[in-house]
Amino acid sequence: MATTRQAHNVWEGSLLEGKGVVTLDSSGIGEYPVSWAARTEPAESGRTSPEELIAAAHSSCFNMAFSHALAGAGNPPTRLETKAEVTFQPGEGITGIHLTVEGQVPGLDEAAFAKAAEDAKANCPVSQALTGTTITLSASLV
Repeated sequence: MATTRQAHNVWEGSLLEGKGVVTLDSSGIGEYPVSWAARTEPAESGRTSPEELIAAAHSSCFNMAFSHALAGAGNPPTRLETKAEVTFQPGEGITGIHLTVEGQVPGLDEAAFAKAAEDAKANCPVSQALTGTTITLSASLV
């Protein structure tokens, strides 16, 4: 069965001086301030950006896909930690995403882990939705 999730944003003002609030409607877990400065200046607490929200979605989706694939192959992970770095270049847009995954997977060697991670990257629904963006991956066992 298909599911649909919802969020909305209210923006006030111009791009450079304005600000907005994104609300996660489906889960109801919060409202988060967003601004142009949050996209283009060094990160600071208290505000987010579309790129950070994409990074959160991508790292979560990747871990789900990777965990499922590993378990299906007979090597369920003990732990996976994935960091997604989304690069935004003003005037160009999102220029790349780099995933870094570290995992604890009993019975799996480094080569098999890296291959399974590449497969998960290719099959993760968020990766598939972002096919217009270069996505790179570093994978290691810990």
